[in-house]
Amino acid sequence: MTNRDESDRRLRERRISRREFVRRAAAGAAIAIGPRHFSGGPARAAPSETITMVCVGVGDQGTRDMKSFLGHLDVRVVAVCDVDRKNRDRAKRVVDEKYGNRDCVAYNDFREMLQRHRDVDAVLVVTPDHSHAVVSMTAMKMGKHVYCQKPLTHTVFEARKLAEAARKYKVATQLGTVTQASEGSRLLREWIWDGAIGPVREVHNWSNRPIWPQGIERPKDEPPVPSTLDWGLWLGPARHRPYHPAYLPLVWRGWLDFGTGALGDMGCYSFDTIFRSLKLGPPTSVEACGSMYAPKMWDALQINQETYPRASMIRYEFGAREGMPPVALTWYDGGLRPALPDELRGGELNIEGLLYVGDKGKILCDFGGDNPRLIPESKMRAYKQPPKTIPRSIGHHREWLQACKGGAAAGANFEFSGPVTEALLLGNVALRVRKKLYWDGANMKVTNVPAANKYIHCYYREGWVL
Repeated sequence: MTNRDESDRRLRERRISRREFVRRAAAGAAIAIGPRHFSGGPARAAPSETITMVCVGVGDQGTRDMKSFLGHLDVRVVAVCDVDRKNRDRAKRVVDEKYGNRDCVAYNDFREMLQRHRDVDAVLVVTPDHSHAVVSMTAMKMGKHVYCQKPLTHTVFEARKLAEAARKYKVATQLGTVTQASEGSRLLREWIWDGAIGPVREVHNWSNRPIWPQGIERPKDEPPVPSTLDWGLWLGPARHRPYHPAYLPLVWRGWLDFGTGALGDMGCYSFDTIFRSLKLGPPTSVEACGSMYAPKMWDALQINQETYPRASMIRYEFGAREGMPPVALTWYDGGLRPALPDELRGGELNIEGLLYVGDKGKILCDFGGDNPRLIPESKMRAYKQPPKTIPRSIGHHREWLQACKGGAAAGANFEFSGPVTEALLLGNVALRVRKKLYWDGANMKVTNVPAANKYIHCYYREGWVL
């Protein structure tokens, strides 16, 4: 194909009407998004066939996400924002090179960017966890569609509020749990609903995270803030503390004030799959244990109030629902794993994985639900797979873009992902108190340990609101 032919093809694609674009996508595939009460409402459509977007947080992960959208012909990134000048200047170059101009505008403060670009359609949010909610909420209140990297929020309360806001403002939303769009997650649901392993009583989910420091003290020294970094804006709603490279980049995940630990980083993928396949709602209880902390080896062990533990186990219990029995879900991180199933005698578990235990057998998956298989292999060979009844995804990012144009709600929309995030982050609350917590999901309250409720949300610095 010549350059001229390629240019003509791209021009024809751009001229496809918005109505025709949506019609073609809807005919190609519908989006399966789990229980009906998580379906998400109709989205406000973009005013034209091109979706204009601004990006908040364009470090390594943010730039990767931005590039995912730059690959779509109907997306136009017009501005980028990051509290570190190096990041935003690099992201601006990427955008300008993509479009062959210098039109992309770079900002330090997302609030200024949103005020100056009030006419954009959508916002990509890839900040550290503690800022996800305030940025996403600001955008939704302005009527903007939002794609937010996982986890959705830093606290249980924030997750509830973002789900409510998505419903109220009728905007298209999507969480960055890309596994929800996978073929494996759909096969897994079809097999479980087909009775492949009978009623499921247990689920085990493990990760090799954290791959960053946890179980450590707050640093005592106060090095100078890098000249490219706006430390106050990086802190955002979090309590003020002096700058230190122990907090960024990436390593913020291990700090209680900024991240959500291994559970928040990786649990989002598998919990999305588990909630869909087992039609889960709020847990009835959650309890956690984890490695303890001692500043010096002769000190008494204690719960670290600065960082998440180096390793933890968290057990959730869910009641019966929709013809399914009560089920226990156990999370492991820091190198911990469940006992090796008898069906794998002589083998071993991967460093990350997901195991469903039913009355009639077991299903082992890669992390997030990909590559499901009955174990042992002889059972997988003998299993007659059911018809593919769940509509397949048109692609995780494409789902959201179609929703922005007035199409079906994206699979990981906030109305679905909000309740999943609430349950996920309740595990971190249990890690803070190390007691079994009984959960009143409707009222968002721990009923038996009142002291735990202070961790349902967190302190916001003055000037920052949800």
